[in-house]
Amino acid sequence: MKFDTRRLCLNAVLAATLAAGLSACAPLMFGGAMMTSLVAVDRRTAGAQLEDETIERRAVSRIETNLGDRVHVNVTSYNRQMLLTGEVPSEQDKQLVEQVVARIDNVRAIVNELTVLGQSTLGQRSSDALVTGRVKSNLIDAKDLYSSAFKVVTERGTTYLMGRVTLREADRATEIVRNTAGVQKVVRLFEIITEEELQLLMPQPTPAEAKKESARAAPNY
Repeated sequence: MKFDTRRLCLNAVLAATLAAGLSACAPLMFGGAMMTSLVAVDRRTAGAQLEDETIERRAVSRIETNLGDRVHVNVTSYNRQMLLTGEVPSEQDKQLVEQVVARIDNVRAIVNELTVLGQSTLGQRSSDALVTGRVKSNLIDAKDLYSSAFKVVTERGTTYLMGRVTLREADRATEIVRNTAGVQKVVRLFEIITEEELQLLMPQPTPAEAKKESARAAPNY
């Protein structure tokens, strides 16, 4: 039997995204192995990744303590920029959520995208998780992008894109996401870097790899 490795990978992304979207505890199942993998491919430093995880945990805890279950708030932190999505019952609650998380150490910016609406249903959240999975799969499929550079969040059909990327990467990813089934709107929250900065972030080849590449590029007389 012949297996399509790439398709298996994309299906795994969809399944994992759906599980994560429906359970806040899902990432814990991967433990240290997950963190090690993220450090290897993420354009944030290992310290920044750990800091973002700490910010998210503290924000969720403080929101639960101060507002209980009358709000549905998703917290996403990337390089200390915090994105708030979900639903709250009033404008006052929307501002209260922001005030509560603004007191967390090391948060450099807050993007408050909370909507004054009734809480989304399980069906709506499942749909958003599937859209996020499709977006991630399409980014993986793109030969000219590093999908690991992007963090994707979908709320009520609006897809938010975060990451440290060049303008070229930002525009290319936006084009892909806009053409993904289920995406109604794209919001870009990128930290734009230069192509030179990108080269410095890219993994450097080992001496053996560099020697092999040099031999491959040499003229064959």
